[in-house]
Amino acid sequence: MTTTPLLEISDDEVEVVALVRQFVEDKVRPVARELDHTDTYPGQLIEQMKQMGIFGLAIPEPWGDAQVSTPCYAAVTAELARGWMSLAGAMGGHTVVAKLLLAYGTDAQKDAYLPRMATGEVRATMALTEPGGGSDLQAMRTTARLDGDEYVVNGSKTWITNARHSSLIALMCKTDPAARPAHKGVSILLVEKGPGFTLSRDLPKLGYKGVESCELAFDDFRVPASTLLGGVPGEGFPQMMRGLEIGRIQVASRALGVGQAALDDSVRYAQERESFGKQIWEHQSVGNYLADMVTSLTAARQLIMYAARCYDSGRRADMEAGMAKLFASETAMKIALDAVRIHGGYGYSTEFDVERYFRDAPLMIVGEGTNEIQRNVIARQLVKRNPVVR
Repeated sequence: MTTTPLLEISDDEVEVVALVRQFVEDKVRPVARELDHTDTYPGQLIEQMKQMGIFGLAIPEPWGDAQVSTPCYAAVTAELARGWMSLAGAMGGHTVVAKLLLAYGTDAQKDAYLPRMATGEVRATMALTEPGGGSDLQAMRTTARLDGDEYVVNGSKTWITNARHSSLIALMCKTDPAARPAHKGVSILLVEKGPGFTLSRDLPKLGYKGVESCELAFDDFRVPASTLLGGVPGEGFPQMMRGLEIGRIQVASRALGVGQAALDDSVRYAQERESFGKQIWEHQSVGNYLADMVTSLTAARQLIMYAARCYDSGRRADMEAGMAKLFASETAMKIALDAVRIHGGYGYSTEFDVERYFRDAPLMIVGEGTNEIQRNVIARQLVKRNPVVR
């Protein structure tokens, strides 16, 4: 079943998605189950993704030569997640950092990182979440104190994806802990690993195997003042909120890919499996599952494409990205569960991929801001865009 929104992207972009789809069929799906079950880092697949230009899809000329529209990027993400969600996760934070650099970076910062990020030579991630903060970014305790021409960083971060394999980290921290409101004191530093930086451990996870999520600690970690994104302190919160728009579109697209894989497997199994003298899809209970699955998945895809178009227009897309992430992730979770129901006992077996979809789907419910936070964002933006004149 195709996942390409053909009416949303150019002919050249259709070819890009088709190339990624073929890569998924030929290279990813044959090895995904084993890599997932052994929690093995997909180094060979990552190298192939670099060669295909996948890490540069968000980076325009003169730094890259393979930029695509956000609808195309979403479709590529969904294809990768259809093969193995972890692969799509390997490019998620990288893209957010690229977009942050493009929108807010100084010329020197763009020239230093974007060409190498486009080829995948430099892979990037972002460090937002803290052990006690979760989705409440303004409550962060990681600080960066200016000392001459350097920032001295102290604090910790957790659930940092690709931390071991990324050489550039967009670190969100407080450069002015006394600022009120709190978000006025938040900045983003573009840091590389060095003395005082400790990657303490990989966190064990239900799903999302193969790609690491780590805890980071900073103990008098010194970085040049020139690492401050955009060169102006106190701008990190609105900068990251814009970055999270593409991040949430990416997470929604991952959910779309997982849901598509679960639906594809269910449609195939419902025709192969027979009971009481007929294919099981002909039983109304199973047929109803399939009908609801494809309907919800199609609606999720349209929400994602709508959010992607809004993002490309240049206007704020936090409400649209939040709606896409909320609906697509909840849809993927339900589809994954229904796929287990359709497969019966085999859906609980590690010899089938359905159990992996069921383990991977919950990540998108909590990742890039929990769905409870998404509802807050959506409601706040809805009221802000529709104020009552008194």
